[in-house]
Amino acid sequence: MDFTPSEEQAAAQGLAARIFGDLSTHERLVAAGTGTDAGLWKELCTAGLPGAVEDIGLLGLVLLLEEQGRATAQVPLAVTCVYGILAVAEHGTAEQRERLLPGLRDGTAVATGAFPARGGVKAVEGALYGVVPWVPWLRDATQVLVADAEREVWIVEAGAPGVTVVPVETTAPWSAGRLVLDGVRGEFLGTGPGACAAVLAASRTAFAGLQAGVCAGSLARAVQHTSTREQFGRPLSTNQGVLLRAADAHMDTEAIRVTAYEAAWRRDQQLDYAAQALTAAWWASEAGRRVVHAGQHLHGGTGADLDHPVHRHFLWGRQLDAYLGCGAELLEELGRLIGSGRTEGTS
Repeated sequence: MDFTPSEEQAAAQGLAARIFGDLSTHERLVAAGTGTDAGLWKELCTAGLPGAVEDIGLLGLVLLLEEQGRATAQVPLAVTCVYGILAVAEHGTAEQRERLLPGLRDGTAVATGAFPARGGVKAVEGALYGVVPWVPWLRDATQVLVADAEREVWIVEAGAPGVTVVPVETTAPWSAGRLVLDGVRGEFLGTGPGACAAVLAASRTAFAGLQAGVCAGSLARAVQHTSTREQFGRPLSTNQGVLLRAADAHMDTEAIRVTAYEAAWRRDQQLDYAAQALTAAWWASEAGRRVVHAGQHLHGGTGADLDHPVHRHFLWGRQLDAYLGCGAELLEELGRLIGSGRTEGTS
């Protein structure tokens, strides 16, 4: 396997790094509060980055999300791409692709997904009922991908009759909301089976890539702090305990990154990647939590300042841990998958 980015993927990643670096500053993040940075989202869409995901694939999206995670940029890039563009492009009908993709590409539409479906949504004669406790970026969404209890996938318009969005504040500022469905009429995503498992695997991989960026950003801040802050006349980074903690965080970050790359690469090569997506999610959940704790700890007393930029990485890391599912849950699911002998698929 070869994870070397293609020319198009590298160009998209470089452009994303420049936009996030220029616009996702500490001052703008403070001004945005818990909401989305609309100006940054417009800039990303004007540059054509969401639409480029159709060409650069899931691995390209993981590279973009790494850059978002480094900057903890408050934009609905992950959800729009994985629950919108990639899901519709891969599983939608020709009519759905023609109708939905243009708005998702240019940012006039925002998608999100009730995945995994923790709220027990049920479909009764084509109408959806149930509650999903929190959905990321739901307050920004124009359409929601909903998985019901039978693992059917529905496209629901956020403003449709029977849909109620209740704002929810989560650990990270993800413009989240509680999704209440009361007899709303949705439409099936495409016509074939397997969409639920495939979208779930892709979303786990994408959010693992986002966690890799969050961890890399946290570690970079810790390295900068410990290299410049002195104690007893020498930099903190010369202390063996600091070096070992940073080294462990680096290895954890690389493990998250490489497992996310492997899962994404296999998907783009049309290879089976169900087990790899779960592995990436496990590393992102378990190791991600360790890394952001280490990043905050290595800042010493400064890390306890809720207004310090490193604290934002801590919040994102813990939110991604919660969203991906705790490590024990993911390992249990991976064990069931391997035990069933169904690792040749995305279910």
